[in-house]
Amino acid sequence: MKIRQAVKKDGAEIGQLLREMGWFSGLAAETPAQTEARIARLLADVSVVESHSVYVAEEAGRVVGYTAVHWLPYLFMTGPEGFVSELFVRETVRGQGVGRQLLAAVETEARQRGCTRLSLLNGRHRESYQRQFYEKMGWEERPFMANFVYYFVE
Repeated sequence: MKIRQAVKKDGAEIGQLLREMGWFSGLAAETPAQTEARIARLLADVSVVESHSVYVAEEAGRVVGYTAVHWLPYLFMTGPEGFVSELFVRETVRGQGVGRQLLAAVETEARQRGCTRLSLLNGRHRESYQRQFYEKMGWEERPFMANFVYYFVE
């Protein structure tokens, strides 16, 4: 398995992976070209601002997982925080170290950037939470934090 930075052509397979999961109803009708266009916009921003990174796990020429991380500077910390906003692995290869390798790539880049910490959100209903995937990798759940969202309604 190879872990590498994502490129535009990965958009179609990333979109397929997300549709296979069935969690994101807004993506159900999206075409591979639309997904590629979205990842192209994201990657164009990366080359200018370097505010985020996207890694893919590739096996036998096929994307089997990916992760996206956003590098956030804070005034109250001595280094930035890496926020892992997405980490998805195809069901057929879960439990084979794909997620572990993707997070290792993020950790390596975070150390190179001088980050103070990495963070992420994980639904308690998710399989990865149930099997304590992140805890087994040394991550700690913050019991004193609440997660709030503000939705813009059309």
